Order: sequence, then structure tokens, then C-alpha cells
Amino acid sequence: MDEKTKQTIQQMNQDPAAIQRLLTSQDGRRLIQLMSQTNGGPALQQAATNAVRGDTSQIMQMVTQLMQSPEGAALVERINQASKK
Repeated sequence: MDEKTKQTIQQMNQDPAAIQRLLTSQDGRRLIQLMSQTNGGPALQQAATNAVRGDTSQIMQMVTQLMQSPEGAALVERINQASKK
């Protein structure tokens, strides 16, 4: 995972409104769908809970895995760009 993506995850962890915007966006819904398919819903839920508590390691690992596919990499890049707006 690149540094830009790590920073985006950390910034969103500190801004609940940003997380809400992400989760309601088309890209955010697709991200959750892909991560759920890849890792299973309970694993994603646990990673999200840990991220809210400050431990982003699991969610970062999931995003890294997702970025191995062209669709996942493009999706994460769009989310990174949107988070800067």
C-alpha cells in the first residue's frame, strides 16, 4: 500500500463525517462490496471496529490485498482523490 492510501485511511479514521461520506458514495459501497467478497463480512466488520479504535493494521492489509487487482487499485485511487476535495 502506498503512503497516500495510508494517510487517507488515517485521516478518515479521525473524521467520522469523512467515513460517512465514503460509505455513502458509489466508490465506497463498491469498496465494501469487494472487501466483503474477498475477506468475508465478519472479518471486514472486525477490521473496521479495530480501525475506529485506532488499530488500522487489518484494514490496511485488506486494502493492500484489494489493490492487487486493477479494479481495486483504480477504486482506491479514486477514493484517495475524492478525500482531497
